[in-house]
Amino acid sequence: MSVPTSLVTQSLDSPIPVDHLLEVFADFLDLDVGAGDAATDTLITYKRQLIQFLDWCDQRQLHPAEINKNDIKKYRRWMIDKKGFKPATIALKLSVVRRFYQAAMEKGLLTVNPATGVKAPKEKHDPAEKITYLEASEVEQLFATIPDDGSLKSARDKALLAILTLEGPRTVELHRANICDIVRQGKNWGIRVEGKRNIRIVPLTPEIAQLLRVYLERREAAEGQLKPSSPLFVAVGNRAGGKRISRRGIRLIVDGYLKEAQLKQTPGRTLSTHSLRHTAGTLALRSGAELRQVQDLLGHADPRTTCIYAHVGDRWENNPALKLGIKFENDNRQEITENNKSSEI
Repeated sequence: MSVPTSLVTQSLDSPIPVDHLLEVFADFLDLDVGAGDAATDTLITYKRQLIQFLDWCDQRQLHPAEINKNDIKKYRRWMIDKKGFKPATIALKLSVVRRFYQAAMEKGLLTVNPATGVKAPKEKHDPAEKITYLEASEVEQLFATIPDDGSLKSARDKALLAILTLEGPRTVELHRANICDIVRQGKNWGIRVEGKRNIRIVPLTPEIAQLLRVYLERREAAEGQLKPSSPLFVAVGNRAGGKRISRRGIRLIVDGYLKEAQLKQTPGRTLSTHSLRHTAGTLALRSGAELRQVQDLLGHADPRTTCIYAHVGDRWENNPALKLGIKFENDNRQEITENNKSSEI
C-alpha cells in the first residue's frame, strides 16, 4: 500500500508508527473482510479509500494516530465541498476509515475510534430512480443487432446478452464463471455463480441453454476440448483471444450493441450493462413471477432490494390517477367548440 512518505517519517517520533497501523489494517483486510474470503476488487477498494484518507492527513500535517472526531468531520466536509462526492460514496469512505481505527483498537494500539458516530449525509433520492431497463420490444430490438454470421464472436455475444438480459447475473459473476460452473440437471442447464455473499445457480431457459451450447461448440472447434478450469466467456480476437473476458470487456460489448440498436441514450434514460440486470428483474415481476423467485434469481440478500423492481412497474401501471376517469383531451375539444361558437355570435 503506497503511503505518503512524510507520514512514515513523522511516525518515527510517534508512539504508534503509521507502518504499524498499516500492518494491523492489512491483517484486518486479510482475516476479517468478507469473513476472510473477500474478493480482490473489494480489497483494492478498501486500500484505495484508506490511501485517500492518509493523503488528506498528510496534506494537513495530521498524524493518523492523533486524529479526533472533529478531524473526521472536517474530512467529511472536505469530501462534500471540495470533492463533491455523493452520500453513498462518502458512506463507503467513512466506513473504511472507521474499520481502520477499529482494527487498531482491537490490537490495543488505540483506545478510541474517532470515526465512530460520524455518518454520511442522508441521500435524498427516489429508490427506483436508478432502475433503468429495456421494454420487451426493446430486448428484441437489441438482439436483432447481433449478426448471425456463424462466427465465434456472434455466438458468444448472443449467449452473453441473453443471459445478462433475461437471467440477470452481475457482470462480475459471468466474468468469474468457468466451464465447470455449468450445471446440468436432466435437460435443464444452469450456471453456478459466486455473488457478493453467496453462491447460487442461475437457471437457463431452453432457448438460452441452446445459445450457450452453440457458443461452446464453436469454441471447441477453435480451441479443442475445453478444460473444466477454462473461463466460461473469453475474449475473441488477435490480442486477448482465448483469455478470460474482463468486466470492462463485457461492458464494451453491451454498450456497443446498445448504441447500434440506438438504445444507449434516449430522452430521460441512459442504459448501461447493469440495466440488463434491471431488465431481467423488472420484466420477470411484470410477467407475474413471484417476488421470492426474482429475489433468488438475482441473488438479492434483502427482499426490499427486489421490491424496488416491483415499484418501478407499479408506478405507471397502478397509478391511482388512472382510476379518476378524467379525460382532458375530450374536455379540451369541448372547450374549443364552445369558444368557436361564442366567436361566431
